[in-house]
Amino acid sequence: MLDRTVAENRPPVERRPATRSMPPSPTIEPEGLNLAALLGALRRRRGVLIACVILFPVIALVAAKNLTPRYTAATTVMFEPTEYAARELQSILRDESTTDAVLASQVEIVRSLAIARRIVSRFGLTEREEFAWWLRDRERADSLAFRLRTQLADVVANVSPDLAEAIEPKPIAEVPAGDLAEIQAAEAVLGHLDVQVVRNSRVLQIRFTSEDPQLAAAAGNLAAELYISDQLDAKFNAVRRANDWLDGRIAQLRQEVTRNEGQIAELRSQSGLTRGVNAGLQTEQISKITQDLIEARNQLATAEARLGAARSGGGGADLTALGAANLVAQRAARDEARRELDRLSATLGSGHPDVRAAAGRLAAAERAVGGETTRVVQALDAEARAARARVASLEASLAEQQDRLNRTQGAEIRVNALERETEAARSLLRAVLERSQSTVSQTAIEKPDARILSPATVPGVPSFPKPTLFVAAAAALGMVFGLLLVWFLEQADSTIRSGDEIRSALGLPCLALVPMLRRGILGRHRVEDYVARKPLSPFSESMRTLRAALWLGSDPPRIVVITAARPGEGKTTTAIALARSAAMNGERVLLIDCDIRQPSVGRLLRAEGAPGVTDLLLGQADYERILRRDHLTGLDYIPAGAAEIHSLGLFMSEAMATLLERVRRDYDLVILDAPPALAMADARVVARLADATLLCVKWRDTPRSVVRNSLALLEDAKARIVGAALTQVDAKTHRRSGYADSEVYHPRYSGYFRE
Repeated sequence: MLDRTVAENRPPVERRPATRSMPPSPTIEPEGLNLAALLGALRRRRGVLIACVILFPVIALVAAKNLTPRYTAATTVMFEPTEYAARELQSILRDESTTDAVLASQVEIVRSLAIARRIVSRFGLTEREEFAWWLRDRERADSLAFRLRTQLADVVANVSPDLAEAIEPKPIAEVPAGDLAEIQAAEAVLGHLDVQVVRNSRVLQIRFTSEDPQLAAAAGNLAAELYISDQLDAKFNAVRRANDWLDGRIAQLRQEVTRNEGQIAELRSQSGLTRGVNAGLQTEQISKITQDLIEARNQLATAEARLGAARSGGGGADLTALGAANLVAQRAARDEARRELDRLSATLGSGHPDVRAAAGRLAAAERAVGGETTRVVQALDAEARAARARVASLEASLAEQQDRLNRTQGAEIRVNALERETEAARSLLRAVLERSQSTVSQTAIEKPDARILSPATVPGVPSFPKPTLFVAAAAALGMVFGLLLVWFLEQADSTIRSGDEIRSALGLPCLALVPMLRRGILGRHRVEDYVARKPLSPFSESMRTLRAALWLGSDPPRIVVITAARPGEGKTTTAIALARSAAMNGERVLLIDCDIRQPSVGRLLRAEGAPGVTDLLLGQADYERILRRDHLTGLDYIPAGAAEIHSLGLFMSEAMATLLERVRRDYDLVILDAPPALAMADARVVARLADATLLCVKWRDTPRSVVRNSLALLEDAKARIVGAALTQVDAKTHRRSGYADSEVYHPRYSGYFRE
């Protein structure tokens, strides 16, 4: 039976429960980043994470299958430096202790360009594309892209040379000339050759990687063999240099011994030295001559003293001592004659014969003294000359002996020095001869400082790519990327996904979570009829939860406006379901469609085209004519009526206020289905006239900024917003989301519901 018009006005029956005083719901702050939130985000976005974890390994596996396989062969070499007994070899072939620096030096020797060039020469790697880049570049000339770009550049060159230059591909490189090709191929070989020291050992591991497994094994073994042979050659060359040096030193020492012996013989012949003669005899002779010289010098001094005394006319005693007794007697006679003359002259005159006779005697005495004095002086002078000649002779003899002794001693010193040098040279010559014999024997037993422990074998499994490792790494990368993507999606998701987010983002209590009614759940029922057809379903329970939340407030409202931020939020469905649920609970409920421009209540309740609230506000219909009743629940409702472009003026009119006053007296609950609040001013005016406003927010669809803007507009209109309802919630998805209010959809509560 279709809905019918209510002809009479029923007397109001007060059935509303007593008013309760409850504090407003406090604003809940966001919990922040914790383990529960992370797990909840992973549960919500697990599809993204699983897709990344699966997609990345699949891509890695496909890429690994399309990559050119490369093989790595390993040769192990033991570094065992030998010691040298000869000191000369130790100075030439220095044997340092095996330190990290020594092992690092051996690594660089293996990876030297000289060894790489010999590998290139041995296997002709200049003709392999893997090592000759110019061969790979030559293939580029045969590619379709190269030809197309060349042709396009030729066409564009007539129009724009600059554009043609940008389009034209890089020219094909020429083949390097001479040794340059071998050097460049050797540098490529070094990129494939890896040498490492096994930790805490002297073992070198030589690995060579190539697309050809046989080449990898052969090149690795060749590198080890070249390293060992170069070591042995270096040792042979060093020993050969040591032998050459020792031979030269032996010849030099022999020449030095021969030269010293010749000098000794020459010095002995020149100085008259004979082997075993002592220089003491010459020393004794010099001592005797020295004594004779001292005696002669004493005699000379005595003679010169006597000669001086004689010449100075010394006294008689002195002359007597000199052996001149006659001279003394004559001088005494002279003195007597002088005294006689003086006595006579004093008594007699000068002419007296006695005086003249005394003077004659004095003159004769003077002549006798002078003659004797001359004879004595001559004798003493001859004696002095003889003494002087003897002294001179002795001095000359002493000087000659000393000079001879000096010459002899100098020659002997030089001879002794040469003999010592000769003996030292002989000793060194013997030692060098011994070392020379040792080095000759060392050449015969020489061995390298390294040996091959295990040669490389042809690898059967490629070392690159490794699909298992690639897939594992890609899975780990996919996990990390998936986590980052989940975090990004969580941060980028500005919609509201739970009641907690309504509290934290809007500061409003979440009055109910309205589940989505999918086609499989609805069956043959319509959405607007579901609350009446399935009164024990979760959807119906959410309507009862919403009605209880409105009734449990501090001032339970009679007139409630249900609006949303934008269309499609489920506000009309919620309004009809809430009204029918309240009517089924025995309340007197009236539903008024205030969405004039897009009315839905009349169409959904099968009263489309019937007069409604606009006709009443315009005075074109009576209240009883527009009031209609739901055939399922006994709900009274008023459709929107004829479309009116000036609906805002109608809602602001006195007729609208009169209507609301009337229905407030007649009904326990009046629900006004208002248009979206963000774009339509009608919603704000209707919300201002009502006792409370309920904001519908579509789950995981409406951005928070849109909801905040609509909420701000309602607050500016002085509307009393009592809370929000989260609509069209996917129960299964929300149950796995990890939010606190998802508990209501847990299977443990299934016994309370009947679909």
